[in-house]
Amino acid sequence: MIDGKALAAKVRDEVAAEVEQLGEVGLATVLVGDDPASQVYITGKHKAATGVGIHANDVRLPADAPEDELLQLLAELNADDAVDGILVQLPLPSHLDEAKVIEAIDPAKDIDGLHPMNAGRLYLGRPRLVPGTPLGIMRMLAEYDIETKGAQAVVIGRSSIVGKPMAHLLLQAHATVTICHSRTVDLQRHTLDADILVAAVGQLHLVGADMVKAGSTVIDVGMNRTDGGLFGDVDPGARERAAYMTPVPGGVGPMTIAMVLKNTVTAARARRGLVSGVS
Repeated sequence: MIDGKALAAKVRDEVAAEVEQLGEVGLATVLVGDDPASQVYITGKHKAATGVGIHANDVRLPADAPEDELLQLLAELNADDAVDGILVQLPLPSHLDEAKVIEAIDPAKDIDGLHPMNAGRLYLGRPRLVPGTPLGIMRMLAEYDIETKGAQAVVIGRSSIVGKPMAHLLLQAHATVTICHSRTVDLQRHTLDADILVAAVGQLHLVGADMVKAGSTVIDVGMNRTDGGLFGDVDPGARERAAYMTPVPGGVGPMTIAMVLKNTVTAARARRGLVSGVS
C-alpha cells in the first residue's frame, strides 16, 4: 500500500523548513456559504497551514453574497503583499460564475492551479502552479520509484482539477496516456492495459478487481461516502492484483492538502524572486 499519510507528513516537514527560511508566508482561503463538506475542507487546510507555520486568513462570505462583492474581495487579496496564495473553496453557490471567479485570482497566487494561465502553462509543458491532487500523485510515484517513462497510463476522469492535469503530468513524464470517462465504451479493455491506473470519477467501485492489470500501480482518487464508511472508485479487492495501491482514506487525500501547502510556498518563493517567476 502507498502510505499517503506518511508521505504527506514528509512533504509538510519540507514545507515547514521552507517557511522558516522564507519568514512570513500568507495564505488566504475564501468560503462562500455554509456547505458542511466545504467547511470541513477549509478547516483541514487551515489546520495544516498553521501546522507548518503559514499564516492562514479565513475569509467567509454569506451564501447569497453578490458576485461583485466576491470579485472585489479577490482584487483586494491580489493586491495584498502579505498574501502569497489564494484559494477559493469550490463548488460555489449556483448564482456565482465559477469560471469568472477563478479568472479573477492573480495567477501568481492561484495555488489551486485552475487559472487559465496556469492550466495553459501545464498544457504547454511549462507548469508553474498545478492542482494539488495530480501533483501529489506524481510525488507518490516518484517516492515509490514507480517508472513512468514508457508506461501505459490510464486516467479515468476528465475534470479540470484532477483528470486533465493528471494526464498532462503523466505525458510530460514520458508515459503513454489514455483518458477514459463516463462515455468510454468497454472501460475494462483500457484498464487492463494500464501499468499506472488513476481513477478519479467519484463512482463507488467503478473499477472492479478483475479490471486491474496484475503488477500495476493503482491510484484511487475517489471519495464515496456510504453507510459503511468512505470508499474509493476501485474495488479494494484489486489489492490482490496490483503491485502498488493507494488506500481510501489515507492515500491521495492527505497528499492533496500537503501539495496545496507546497504550492503556497512555491508561489511565495517566486514572488520573492527566489525561483523563476510565477505570473
